[in-house]
Order: sequence, then structure tokens, then C-alpha cells
Amino acid sequence: MPRGAMMHHRRNAAVAVLAAWPLLPVLAAPATPIEHVIVVVGENRTFDNLFGTYRPQPGQSVWNLLSRGIVNEDGTPGPNFAAASQKTARNTGSYQAMPEVVGRYDSLPQPYATGAFGQRRDVPDARFPAPLANGPFQISRYVGYGAHTGDPVHRFFQMWQQINGGAKDLFVWTAETVGAGPDNAPVAPAPGRTGQGGVAMGFYNMARGDAPYMKELADNYALADNYHQPIMGGTTVNYFALATADVGVYRADGKLAVPPVRQIENPDAQRGSNNFYTADGYAGGTYVQCADATAPGVAGIRAALAKLPYQPFNDGNCQPGVYYMVNNLDPGYQADGKPLPLGVDKFVLPPQSMAHIGDALSRAGVSWKWYSGGRNDGKTPDKEYCGMCDTPTFFASTMTGPDQTKLQDLQQFYVDADHAENFPAVAFVAPYDSVSGHPGYAIEPSFDELVHGLIERVRADPELWRKTAIFITFDEGGGYYDSGYVQLIDFFGDGTRIPLIAVSPYARRGSVDHTYYDHVSILKFIERNWHLPPLSARSRDNLPNPRHDSQDPYVPRNRPAIGDLFNLFDFGERK
Repeated sequence: MPRGAMMHHRRNAAVAVLAAWPLLPVLAAPATPIEHVIVVVGENRTFDNLFGTYRPQPGQSVWNLLSRGIVNEDGTPGPNFAAASQKTARNTGSYQAMPEVVGRYDSLPQPYATGAFGQRRDVPDARFPAPLANGPFQISRYVGYGAHTGDPVHRFFQMWQQINGGAKDLFVWTAETVGAGPDNAPVAPAPGRTGQGGVAMGFYNMARGDAPYMKELADNYALADNYHQPIMGGTTVNYFALATADVGVYRADGKLAVPPVRQIENPDAQRGSNNFYTADGYAGGTYVQCADATAPGVAGIRAALAKLPYQPFNDGNCQPGVYYMVNNLDPGYQADGKPLPLGVDKFVLPPQSMAHIGDALSRAGVSWKWYSGGRNDGKTPDKEYCGMCDTPTFFASTMTGPDQTKLQDLQQFYVDADHAENFPAVAFVAPYDSVSGHPGYAIEPSFDELVHGLIERVRADPELWRKTAIFITFDEGGGYYDSGYVQLIDFFGDGTRIPLIAVSPYARRGSVDHTYYDHVSILKFIERNWHLPPLSARSRDNLPNPRHDSQDPYVPRNRPAIGDLFNLFDFGERK
């Protein structure tokens, strides 16, 4: 989730408040013993980045670097190490999501410490050796599990190329050609000078003591090893999908409109460069009119979708004339509800009118809150506050109505957890920035400790604990490599696997679930549990649950399909 200077500008447009949405009856009880769902969201870790060497409980299997033979338990290259080797490619004209592969790295370029607190960022990170073998490497062989390390590139068009149609072999080449870093300016960089290097191939070694609390949770509750970020790219779009099962759109004066030219993505290669985008991310670009096959970048992704052996959701889920948000933006409201001005240099998403999960819960009479670290009283957010993680602030329905009071500081979570009778049915938790686990400016052990404290606070009240499900996940993979299967659903994703652990007295103890999931699965769980319909006609919560078979338990036979997380639980038994 890179927060460049563009993230600190604001924009606003008048917008119509959510209308014409059917009122639902107040529900007496949920469909399961779960009366409280808590969703805790860390930042920027793929499944293999944390669980790459995890060994599950007896009788369980897992897809990770270790089980695939890519690495050994001690973190060294395994017998199938070459399966994760990184290649080089050529993209000198129009953007291609699956560019022409032309070679293979002899060794990984030395990682940079781009974005890492306390580290020099304009030269390779001397803590890591050169050369590194061409494949995943153990970060904690060279620095501690709690050290600040570099932040891999993780923007929309870059992630499409990183995954390369499912081959997952262009993470390093993409970072070297159009990654984030000191030389990421609107001129073609020299190879290896994007301030990235091979950082995306790093992983932590759980088998040798890294991430001990996450291992403890996986051992004692239920782990999903086929759970994905729903959208290619960074924090805003993936938090947004967690609330809507959809993507944001550009609006002006309450209507669909054309964004300023500077804010429209153009990932076509600059003249004379290999893959250095014309307009993207920090230098400009956020929106894509993906129904227009002639718009920059669109044909390249359409070509990748056309190669699929199944039909993408809603034929790509792109409506004519609509410009969709595909890279990070801040909300069009301040935390206190004040709207923000529009402008060419205001990189914020205008207020949205689509329904989000909070709207659905309120209409059904189900209580909810969104807790954000550093929000304070909404009038004085501090530097720990992540506006793009406080997702309901993107919506006029929340910020101009009574539900605004449901957006509260994370400290209030602990107060509410001490009074089970008043605890909301659904709670989302966005951590303090410095303990979010985000590479660069935060560290994963701090997020682990936050999760530990939240869980123990809930467990301290037996009445609350016995009817609660806590989902621990991450907003997106942060651009780190992952070996898992990726189901391409529509123009926007899915992306790489990310961890999800279900913590509950009803979780299947020590199990690893292979059902295909992404953030929309959390919405589907909430909707099924409280008898709610899908959020809209185009939202991904309309997709069916996957049908898997024993020959391939990871790839749905009825693609595209997304599960509802019920397979992580046994509601006939409480532990």
C-alpha cells in the first residue's frame, strides 16, 4: 500500500445518497451460533511470505513453498526451486498483461530497502548478499523477523504482469522495469534502478521460528490456504472490495463522469523503454475505462482473460462509460464528515453511492462498527490513521447520515469488548499504521501482537467468546511472490493468495481449508449468517460457492466461484 504524496491530496464531489434499496426486516437471530463477526486486517503479506514453510497438523495438507519442494525446511533452495525462478520479458509498446518472455535471471538482483524506516534507500540493501539464487529467499537469514525491509511494488497493472497469466514468474522483472523507488520518475530508468531489486521474492521461515503467534493460531484454529486478495493492486481497492465486493468509480456532481486526464492510467511503455509506463501511480494515473478496448492497458488484460478456459464474471464486469478506480486513492470525506474539493491534483475518490456492507447491515437492523487506529474522535486523526483503510468514509450514505457514528477509534474496541451485550454484531478493525505489518514503515511482529491482544480481550469474556468468529487477514499481498493458484475472475482480479485464519470456538481445530476464497468470502459469510442479499447486481457476492474435487482441491470446477468461509467451521461442536 504505497502512500505517496498523491495520497495526501483531497477531492470531493456532490453525490446522491444511497436510494432505492429495499428495506429488510429486523432479524431475530443469525443462521449459526455466531452472533459476532470481527474482521482484523493487516497489510501486505502473501501466504508464502508468512506461511511458506508452515507444517500443518497431522492429517492436514497445505500448498506452500515447503510442500511444493521449492524450499527446504531450513529455507534453502529445495528440489523444485526452479519452479519459482524469475524470468525477463519485453514490452516495448502497448501494455501486455502477459508480456513476451525473453530470458531468465542468472541470480536475483540485490534487494533495495525502498520505503524502509531507518535504511538508506538509493542503493542496494547491504544487509542482503549479491548474488541471491533465482527464487524465493529467507529474509530472516539476513535480518531479524522484526527488521524494517523494502516495500515491493504492488499496483494494478504491475500485479497483472507479476502474475503473468498464472505463471507468477515476472515479479522481479516488473519491479525492475516499473517498480517503486527513488528513480521512479517519468523517464525510462536504467535496468535495476527502480529501487526494488529482488525484494519481492523474500519470505519468513515459520518452520524456524518466524511468526510464532500466527503459527499458534493456525495450529489451534482454522487456516485457509486458498484465500486471495480480490483486486490486483494496493490497499484502497482491496479494502474497498472488502466492503462492497466491487470497485470504486469516478463521479462528478453526483453522476458518472470522465476524470481529469492526469488521473487516467496509461501503462503503455514510454518510447525507448522496456515496460516503463507512460502514466501510473505516483506520476499520475488511477482510473481505467475498461469497457473501452482502445483505452491504454485494456486490450492487454482482455487478451489475458480471453485465454481462460471459462467465461469471466459478467464478461469482465466493465460497464460502458464508467471509469473504475484501480490504484490507491483517499476518500472524498475527512474523518469528521467534511467533504473535500475536487481538482486535477486531488487524488481522492469522489463520494460513492453504491451499497457497502454497512448499509446492508443497517437496513437489516444488524449492528456494526468500523474501528480505525488513530481516528480519535474523527476530528483530530493523527499520523497513525489510515484514511484509505477507514472504508465507510468513501460513501455518502455513511458520511451524511446517522451511521457516521459507527466509525470509531480502535481504542473503543477494547471498551466495547468489555460489554458483550453492547458489542456490535459485525466489527471491522483497521490497525494503527505503525503496527499494521506493512513492509517498510511497519513490522509484522507488531501486527501479531495487536492480533494477540484483540483475541485475548474477546476470550476474556466467555459470553462474548462463545458466539464470536474472528477473521485475521491482510488487505493484499504487497507485491510479494506467492506460489499458489490464482483464479482470474474479471478485469480487476483476483490477485495473489494472502493468509486468513478463522479464530472461534467453532473453528475446525488445526484444519487447513483448500476452498477458493477472497475478501468477498467475508461478505458472503456475513450475508449468509444474517440472511442478507448480494450488495448489488454486479457485485462479486453473486458468484456461487466453489465445487472442488479430490483431483484438484484448489481450482473450482465451476469457475468463477468464491466460497463463503462456512467450511472453516463446525457449527455442531463448540471447542
